[in-house]
Amino acid sequence: MKDLQFKRHRRLRNSSALRSMVRETHLHVEDFVYPVFVVEGENKKNAVASMPAVYQFSLDRIHEEIQEVVDLGIQSVMVFGVPDEKDAVGSGAYHDHGITQEAIRVIKEKFPELLIIADTCLCEYTDHGHCGVVENGKILNDPSLDLLARTAVSQVKAGADIIAPSNMMDGFVAAIREGLDNAGYEDIPIMSYAVKYSSAYYGPFRDAANSTPQFGDRKTYQMDPANRLEALREAESDVEEGADFLIVKPALSYLDIMRDVKNNFNLPVVAYNVSGEYSMIKAAAERGWINEEQIVLETLTGMKRAGADIIITYHAKDAARWLTR
Repeated sequence: MKDLQFKRHRRLRNSSALRSMVRETHLHVEDFVYPVFVVEGENKKNAVASMPAVYQFSLDRIHEEIQEVVDLGIQSVMVFGVPDEKDAVGSGAYHDHGITQEAIRVIKEKFPELLIIADTCLCEYTDHGHCGVVENGKILNDPSLDLLARTAVSQVKAGADIIAPSNMMDGFVAAIREGLDNAGYEDIPIMSYAVKYSSAYYGPFRDAANSTPQFGDRKTYQMDPANRLEALREAESDVEEGADFLIVKPALSYLDIMRDVKNNFNLPVVAYNVSGEYSMIKAAAERGWINEEQIVLETLTGMKRAGADIIITYHAKDAARWLTR
């Protein structure tokens, strides 16, 4: 044995302090964006059945959720509005007094330092549940762009700090950038859902946002999960059109894509740790099959290691508690 030649990598793993000293990837509470769901009505705190510990709040109670977020040191939220009324063109999305706009105003007034990211899409507001204008069963790209730009402008007027368009129409970043600039909002950044796959992991979110398509699916505009190079083409287009951040969604099954995006573009990369990923962990933890804290922190660390600078996650509150205790 004395003549064996090998390297002793275990030397750097001998103690907790030593492992911490050489650790390459670190999670910080500032990395997290917490999604919040706001509904119309009064005195509502509706549990989302498929997403344990996630709730829809009415405007008069949303401060309860936001106060907890702020107290935990989380610095940003993403706002999703869930309207009572819908129509074919999603007019509630760009109404100055729509549920998202009103939620942004309420949050910004009470928590002015909190960074508010507005989800900019039509699907929660259309009676057909698609992310654009529909004609004869087809989702029309170009007519949808004007409505998306109008939505973005109305959200910024209400107080949004960042616009996050999630619709996957071609040219949506260019249209929104032009709309914001023409309205005098040149300094508002766009956090583009640049790489968004047509994924089965979105199911629980559609319960929370009441946004399930009423016919067909979203495969003509969201990406095929089998494609890798297409993601780079999508991201490149958004960069050229003026995106300031690039979201990869979902995160857990697309860590290779996240690393590709990070390696190819010099913009902040955002992982969206989506509802299905969240709910699977919660379900297994409730059954005692896994250690929830360890699994969550390992999962989020994996996203950062893959290239994420920011993580949108429903685990944000729990992760913040674990990281700061």
